[in-house]
Amino acid sequence: MATALITGASSGLGAEFARQLAARGADLMLVARDREALQRVAVEARASGVEAEVLVADLLVPEQRDAVIARVTDPRHPIELLINNAGFGLPLAFERNDIEDEVRHLRLHVEEPMRLMHAALQPMLDRGHGRIVNVASVAAFMPRSTYGAVKGWTVAFSRWANTRYAPRGVTVTAVCPGFTHTNFHERMGLAPGREGIASWMWLDAADVVAESLRDAARGRSVSVPSVRYKVMTRLVGLLPDRVSASLGQKGR
Repeated sequence: MATALITGASSGLGAEFARQLAARGADLMLVARDREALQRVAVEARASGVEAEVLVADLLVPEQRDAVIARVTDPRHPIELLINNAGFGLPLAFERNDIEDEVRHLRLHVEEPMRLMHAALQPMLDRGHGRIVNVASVAAFMPRSTYGAVKGWTVAFSRWANTRYAPRGVTVTAVCPGFTHTNFHERMGLAPGREGIASWMWLDAADVVAESLRDAARGRSVSVPSVRYKVMTRLVGLLPDRVSASLGQKGR
């Protein structure tokens, strides 16, 4: 494996992707806003004998995003694996949320991954190989405010892109974890046993990343880590919207 670029790499699933890819021998380009946290992830990765660069960038700031795009398209240091993982959550009450927060939420989950994918695709297609992993959520399969909507876009676009580009050597996989032990949920004040989220519904980040990397290597369009969530996502699609939306109110 050559070099992987990971957004949102300072913690959570992004940091776990970095650990597992470093253990497999991949060099890393780590992107996030928190320099100190990125440096900690980089130091841990280098202990596996790989190179780990740090690029501090807020993807919602055009000049900083363009610096990431420049790295993605640098022909001297090709990116073999792009992982679009950066994101944040908002309360489900859309009517009470600040609309500017909602716009930033939409941009970070849709516009920025789309820009990075667009930048990465042509160099990958020219080489005839590459992988793109877009971190989505099981929320993509149910009505769940704007978070479910943006993740639904991620899944739909990844499915199309994989059918389009896999025959040319570039696969695109949407990873759809359920509730996972990371600081993503902790930042929102959500933990096992709270707000109707049973302990059995929580996944381990290492398991989520390992399964998603296996599915990406197999060229799958969608990866839903764990049997329990595979079953749940299929069943929820059979339910009336009002019922699945009620289920989607659990957690945050």
